[in-house]
Amino acid sequence: MVKKLKQMADKQAANSKSAFDSALAGAVKESAQQIWLAGMGAFAKAQAEGGKVFETLVKEGVSLQRKTQSVAEGKISEVTSKVSNMASMAGEVGAKAGQQWDKLESIFEERVARSLNKLGVPSAKDVNVLIARIDALSKQVAQLSKAKPAAAPRSAAKPTAKPAAKKSVKPAAKKTSRKAA
Repeated sequence: MVKKLKQMADKQAANSKSAFDSALAGAVKESAQQIWLAGMGAFAKAQAEGGKVFETLVKEGVSLQRKTQSVAEGKISEVTSKVSNMASMAGEVGAKAGQQWDKLESIFEERVARSLNKLGVPSAKDVNVLIARIDALSKQVAQLSKAKPAAAPRSAAKPTAKPAAKKSVKPAAKKTSRKAA
């Protein structure tokens, strides 16, 4: 197009001024007509192929969406597994911390027990043993008192009678022992 204009300009330069104006106007008119027709052709082609292009773009969009979803799901599963691993590690750490506290508590209890033992304070175990012995002895006393009800007062009366007998006359002591028998 530029070449045509140059050629026309050269021709018009040779011709008169009026011929130049009419030729230039004709060239501009012809050029504008061609631009208009090219635009119309592009529009018609876009309309004809626009549906195909639109469908192609939709297919590419669906494909891109699927790829994006699969990548996102992969990242979500990675994050989920990392979070679950961290949660299990936190549980393990908590369990280990609990074990350490238990060890510390038992060490503390042992040292306190040793210190109290050195001071002569009986432990709970010692007290429980004594309570068990007292209970056993109480049961034995109860059984003995049920089995020999008359024997228990005699044994209690004899020690009181003997000191009284020593202070008093011996024949009187014999009489009291005979009466008790």
